[in-house]
Amino acid sequence: MSTLAKLALGLMGRLRPAPAKAGSAPALALPPPNMQGGLPLMDALARRHSSRDFTRAELSLPVLSDLLWAACGQNRPDGGRTSPSALNAQEIDVFVALPAGAYRYDPATHQLHLVAAVDLRRVTGYQDFVDEAPLDLVYVADHARMGLVPAGQRESYASAAAGAMAQNVYLFAAANNLATVIRAWIDRAAIADALGLTHDQQVLLSQTVGYPRAQA
Repeated sequence: MSTLAKLALGLMGRLRPAPAKAGSAPALALPPPNMQGGLPLMDALARRHSSRDFTRAELSLPVLSDLLWAACGQNRPDGGRTSPSALNAQEIDVFVALPAGAYRYDPATHQLHLVAAVDLRRVTGYQDFVDEAPLDLVYVADHARMGLVPAGQRESYASAAAGAMAQNVYLFAAANNLATVIRAWIDRAAIADALGLTHDQQVLLSQTVGYPRAQA
């Protein structure tokens, strides 16, 4: 769907997800993430960049597993994660928009749980490339978990936490020859409706991830 068509539907409040491309499993057990090796940090930083040109090739489960663990997986026995969270509120949920459905990532069990049996990619951004890229990540803050943070500061705290996760994804992408771009130009109401979010949950950002299209 073109950007103009999405904008028109968004203005009318009629931007909706597409039907799921295949059977939507209620849960996806991810293989254990590979926590060893990888590109040196300074090399990954040197390669980090945004890209908006993706192939349609899907990410394998091992790659998806490593990607989500890099974003906010557990890296310590006490439940600590790869990304920071003020007061350890862990207020950010990562939703994964796949052709087969929209899933929520559970760092504790390293699993994906089905939230909506739809192809959410269409509504995760107005840009036309988000429809075809293999997956989009959606960062959602749950303000109900931030009881120790003053209400007026919760969005700022949550946005910082989501930004840290997004940068983890950028570095993983740079180290694994993937393309990614973070996006704030999104229809938050359409995403929240498709995911069935509560009034305590706030859509912050989306991030597209996939394989880069070969340049001529």
